[in-house]
Amino acid sequence: MNPEMLPGSGDVLLLCDHASNAIPPGIDLGVASDLLDRHIAIDIGAGPLTRALAAAIGAPAVLATVSRLVIDLNREADHPTLIPATSDGHAILGNGAVDRFERIARFHAPYHRAVAAEVRARRPRLILGIHSFTPRLESGNAPDRRWEIGILSNRDRRAAAPAIAFLESAGLIVGDNEPYSGRVLNATLNRHAEGQGIPSVGIEVRNDLIRDEAGVTRWTEILTRMIAAVRNDLASKALPAT
Repeated sequence: MNPEMLPGSGDVLLLCDHASNAIPPGIDLGVASDLLDRHIAIDIGAGPLTRALAAAIGAPAVLATVSRLVIDLNREADHPTLIPATSDGHAILGNGAVDRFERIARFHAPYHRAVAAEVRARRPRLILGIHSFTPRLESGNAPDRRWEIGILSNRDRRAAAPAIAFLESAGLIVGDNEPYSGRVLNATLNRHAEGQGIPSVGIEVRNDLIRDEAGVTRWTEILTRMIAAVRNDLASKALPAT
């Protein structure tokens, strides 16, 4: 199942691993239909934000077309939660006995082939993973997540540091590797960005801030300015040509 591809000529590549809540034919997850509209099935607002941002900066983008409950594209193929048995306290009964290799071949592999092809063809100077997070998890006694946006990174901090500095200067509540750490869950960017020596960050916007068109418009403007600041910072530190 192929991802959604947005054309663009810029030197920034946008990726949205959790853009869709679609359940393809032949798959029964065994969950109530209303769960498919919650954060466990889709990064709420991330798809619209990615499309709006791609249009604003002229960037190519790759967006998932299958729900993370079917397979999580931001996981390594051998990760135990690649095909989730539970998510935020909800049992995903239909994932109890599945052909793991068939799902990887049908969904995971095509997505990552498409991303790899874009990286090879364009050699972007910056890769951004666009995600959203729920203000509060349903299971357990999890505290409210007060951050408006989180910037996730692994070992490569070249893009993360200026991104955080810009967002904080704009008066936003910013999480550095929050609400979870890019050193733990960063599979797509580890593979296609850090593994290729390309600066990158994962962007996590709190989903109640991008649930509607007004929110998407506001965050598109914020992230457009953030990207400009990051690109300027990267350019200022680039080694001169020899």
